[in-house]
Amino acid sequence: MSAAPSLRSAPTLWTPSRVLVTRSALDHPHGAAIVARCEAAGVSDIDLLTGNRLPPLRAENDRATYALAKRTLAVVVAPPSKRRLQPIPPSADWRIDLAQGCPGHCQYCYLAGSLQGPPITRVYANLPEILAEMDDHIGRGGVTSTSADRAHEGTTFEASCYTDPLALEHLTGSLSATITHVGTYDWPAPVGLRFTTKYDGVAPLLNLPHGGRTRVRVSVNADEVAARFEGGTARLPRRLEAMRDLATAGYRVGLTIAPIMPIPKWREAYGRLLQDVQTALSDVPTVDLTVECITHRFTAVSKDVLLDWYPRTKLEMDEAARTRKMNKFGSAKFVYPKETMAELRSWFEAEIADTLPAARTLYWT
Repeated sequence: MSAAPSLRSAPTLWTPSRVLVTRSALDHPHGAAIVARCEAAGVSDIDLLTGNRLPPLRAENDRATYALAKRTLAVVVAPPSKRRLQPIPPSADWRIDLAQGCPGHCQYCYLAGSLQGPPITRVYANLPEILAEMDDHIGRGGVTSTSADRAHEGTTFEASCYTDPLALEHLTGSLSATITHVGTYDWPAPVGLRFTTKYDGVAPLLNLPHGGRTRVRVSVNADEVAARFEGGTARLPRRLEAMRDLATAGYRVGLTIAPIMPIPKWREAYGRLLQDVQTALSDVPTVDLTVECITHRFTAVSKDVLLDWYPRTKLEMDEAARTRKMNKFGSAKFVYPKETMAELRSWFEAEIADTLPAARTLYWT
């Protein structure tokens, strides 16, 4: 389906200060294309490495190292361990990684503590090898493939577990290639690609042959949370405009409301958000809309990392005010108390049903 983008100003695009390219990455046609895109984007410091290891990235302190890493893009080859698809409940059957790392500066970043070393954004040059891994996973999975409620989505693949692929699309083209592959490949059974984003540069996606097989979820929050804690991302109104453009172009769309926080007057703040979504989609003839609700949580490790990255943050991470919950891997995370969670969930379920009656809520966590 062809669609023209809405008339709005230029999207929020990240330009790295430095690009590191491993020797093997440049040997891949997609890796060479990424380098050409970076040159076209105006990156002057492109370092073609003689080997396949990235050089150490260190500055005078952790905060300076973080800032340097956040300005750096690395073009690398995904090793077999990164190409191996992993289950990713409750979002999708399988995780497919086009990149690792994100240029945003979200002070609650869920990647903090889960990735090793400075947060350099790595993009993968061997994209055809990554996409080829999908074939052996069709009809297998524990989220949508075997779910009575979500079986119509087919075997689902999540592309935004360790990155925001739209934030990097102008530099990589990886997301467009993946959407096109999923939309045009002769799969033996239904397939769905999913990703979530805080960015608004959707123009390259609008005329792709997506075949209705990709769902783009826009990460949204109360305006106070987004404005205070989501640095370097597109502003909320721009994200909602992008969602409208995608829905008009026939994409399945969704909301990832995350991380939900019981801020002062949270009902009014999140109520305005849902009303803004309703307004943005009101004149789109048919919309396939889902909602995923994720409350704020953190681990002891991620808290320490975030406080190193953002020492002046006002993000609430008081362990004494939280409930300690163990995950299936034996590590602890701190979530809101049971009473708070119940109050939040009850309100969101009622408000979503009232404001966005056609939307399907996939999960609450």
